[in-house]
Amino acid sequence: MSRANVTDILCIGAQRAMTSWLHHVLAAHPDTSPFADFNPVTSTSKEAHFWDWNRHRGLDWYRRLMRPWNDAHKTLDFTPEYAFLNTQQIAECKALNPSATVIYILRDPLARAMSALRMHTLWAVGAEAPHTREITFDAAFTERCRQAKLWQHAAYGENIARWRSAYPDMLILNFEDLRADPLGGARRVLDACGLGFDTLDDDIRATMSERAARTIWRTPAYPFHADCVDFLRGLTWAETTRITQELGLRFTESAHLGDAAT
Repeated sequence: MSRANVTDILCIGAQRAMTSWLHHVLAAHPDTSPFADFNPVTSTSKEAHFWDWNRHRGLDWYRRLMRPWNDAHKTLDFTPEYAFLNTQQIAECKALNPSATVIYILRDPLARAMSALRMHTLWAVGAEAPHTREITFDAAFTERCRQAKLWQHAAYGENIARWRSAYPDMLILNFEDLRADPLGGARRVLDACGLGFDTLDDDIRATMSERAARTIWRTPAYPFHADCVDFLRGLTWAETTRITQELGLRFTESAHLGDAAT
């Protein structure tokens, strides 16, 4: 059987917006084939990082990595850094995956940035109790902002414009909707990807429903100094306004900064 795409389902982010959760759910579907875990060349069996880390390995390497267990299966590559590929890279992706379903989950930009910095803090300091480590406005904070690529990940409008030029039907989801109704959100994605749910047997539906109810990656709720929050609010305010106006998405998560962002 000749395959139309190397990758059938591409999730391009956003980072810290339930991409791991969505991959965990879809990987349980009998008509999908996640690739094997070759960490650190890949990031587990979720993020192939072909277009950023591994492009030098060549297209044949990517084809071998993504080769499904069954040619009829849908292959998955969920790499949030793909969101800010340039137009040439996206055109190359389109040539390789002409009919892929492209998914972009958007999260409240301020809450997403805070969650990303908590993740980078965790990587830097280890699993310390959250109350012992405040994120303060210092050199370490600005360096983690750079490492977390906050500016690129926050550029939703520009990222969407580039990807829509190649994939005009890309699926854009709101993190808050998925968190409020995980199974409903998962079923919407399944429909968009041409994957059934109601026709699956009871055990598989139960497994997917159970996975949909899980939280996959929770970061410690390190508190932020007010100066950090003010900085991040300024960084993300324009993009929040733009996306609200252009896409009609409403973000409310950052209105509850006293709550732990995951």
